[in-house]
Order: sequence, then structure tokens, then C-alpha cells
Amino acid sequence: MVQEAIRKAAVLIEALPYIKKFYRKVFIIKYGGSILSEDRVRKCVLEDIAFLRFAGIMPIIVHGGGPNITGELKKHNIATRFVEGMRVTDAATLKIVEKELDKLNNLIVKEIEAHGVKALSFKGKESILKAEKKESEVDLGFVGRVIGVDRDKLLNGLKDSIPVISPMGYSDKDKNVYYNINADDVAFFLASQLKAEKLILLTNVLGIMRNHSDSNSLISSITVKGIEDLIKKKIIDEGMVPKARAAAAAIEAGVGKAHIVDAKISHAILLEIFTDKGISTEIVR
Repeated sequence: MVQEAIRKAAVLIEALPYIKKFYRKVFIIKYGGSILSEDRVRKCVLEDIAFLRFAGIMPIIVHGGGPNITGELKKHNIATRFVEGMRVTDAATLKIVEKELDKLNNLIVKEIEAHGVKALSFKGKESILKAEKKESEVDLGFVGRVIGVDRDKLLNGLKDSIPVISPMGYSDKDKNVYYNINADDVAFFLASQLKAEKLILLTNVLGIMRNHSDSNSLISSITVKGIEDLIKKKIIDEGMVPKARAAAAAIEAGVGKAHIVDAKISHAILLEIFTDKGISTEIVR
């Protein structure tokens, strides 16, 4: 019993310098995809984020909801079409996008507040994101590119709450027009604008791997320059390429570090942030 208590104390002591270092620092946490729909995973993720807030860190959540949106579109017999990874969004699709994102936003807020932490919802018509129509060779409809944020509302909310941000923004030309925005892009934009201490990208893979089939080949730390080297060698490929490049760009814009974290690991955020070795991939300057 005593040895077990000592072991627990050692864990707390290991976390102490990190708690001191990150006190009152902003973390942008991007959370979406299938890992948002899994109750067990979501419970651990939101518990970790509540812990961060109690430890004096200032987390901001940006959530997606792609699988939920696709499932709801199927129920309404609305075809889903993607162009270069972006969902073509007509008026009917936009209504379902807003409805599903609002439901997820409300769920996240409710489950965070169950831990005794106040959460502040920014969603749909209460968006704090300013956007413009995203240009593409194919008309994407109501797909936007984030170009601004109401900093005052966000920072005032951050004083006593965890902001939970849905990736929809109002038009820079007409506040009655709204756009569907890629959640990764929103997270990178906010991290860059706020010069966040950390950008944490929650995924369903361990991180950047030298060999996808070998869990021992995880790259625990990589520099911004190393990202492009691994892309050229095709070690970083497919869906990890835009994530890694955007994380590198955020660091170039002033973000302290970026982390690609496997949310399926119980309490992955705490293990990555508050332990000496971490468990995923960090991207550094």
C-alpha cells in the first residue's frame, strides 16, 4: 500500500514542473471525427480537458463532426460529395451541418460542465468566426475559409470558462450568411492568432509513424524542417500530410508546440503534456 502511494506521489511530482510551466497558457485542442462519437473516448478526453482547466491551463476546444453529418445526410437521402477533402455544401446540406454541429457542441458543453467546470458554447448563429467563401475550381457552395475571430468575446469567455467552438462562421459581407469551415483550419487559425502555447490535434492514430504497421516506429519528436523531409520520403502520407503541414505552419506563426495525439489511449492528453516522455508525436521549431 505504501509503495503504491509513493508511486502515485511520484506521478504528481513528475507533472508539477509542467503545471508550473503552462499555468495560464492557452492550449487549442482540435477534437472531431469518429473519436467524438465514442462515449468511452469522449469521457476520457473531456475529463483530461477539465483537469487542464483546474490545473490553471486555458484550453479552447474546436470540434468537428464529419461522421455525424454524413450519417444524418444519408437519413435525408442527401448525397455527400467531397472535393479535395472538403464537403460540397448546398443550402440543404448546410442546415444539417449546423444542426449536427449544434448537437455535438451542446453535448461537449454538458459533459464538461458535469466535471464542475464552466463551458461556453460558440456555435451556429452565435459564431465568433468570420469567414469568406472558399475559392475552388469546383463551386463548393457554403464552404468558407476563416479570416477573423471576435477576440474580445473569446478571451472574455476564456477567463472563467472552456470555450467550445463549432466550425461555422458568418460571412464577412453579410452576417446572415453562414459557412461550413474545416475544423482543422479553424484550430490552426486560432492557435496562430492567439500565439497558443500548444496546438493539440486529437486523432485515431498513434502519431507520425516511420512504418504504419509497426507501433514501435512512432516518431516522438520532429522539427518543422523534418516534416517536409518525411513528406518527400513518403513516410508522412495521405491524411497526415495536411495535418503535419498545418501544424508546422502554426509553429512558424508563433505557436509553441504542436502535438498529434491518439485520443483512443485513456487520458492521452495528460500523458502527452504532463510526462517527461509523452506518448505521441510533438512538432517543434
